[in-house]
Amino acid sequence: MEKDLKSKNFIKGMKTRREVLGNEHVERAVKNTNKIDERFQDFITEGAWGTLWSNEKLSRRDRSLITISLLAAIGHHEELEMHFNASKNTGATFDEISEVLMHVAVYAGVPASNSAFKILKKVFKESN
Repeated sequence: MEKDLKSKNFIKGMKTRREVLGNEHVERAVKNTNKIDERFQDFITEGAWGTLWSNEKLSRRDRSLITISLLAAIGHHEELEMHFNASKNTGATFDEISEVLMHVAVYAGVPASNSAFKILKKVFKESN
């Protein structure tokens, strides 16, 4: 999709994506985009960020906590680390994230929660 033909949801999604993940992360993703994943990057920017994350029915904090719980439960560690870092921009606190991971332990399993706690400790140790 050419830049001048981007949809309103794409433009809104890129703004939200930058606000949540940070400019540095988004710039790195944009720079690393090529013909192989260009359509995918457009899709997640428009769909996930422009439609879902930009919707005001849930706060960014709530969306952050939901996303973290889902990523921890299914073991997507790279994305989980990214969203732990993003929580610093969404208002989700370390204590709230820890509580979410306790729910993950009960409903998705202790190993999933244990892995997520290891990543959380790394991310928040680096930020202190």
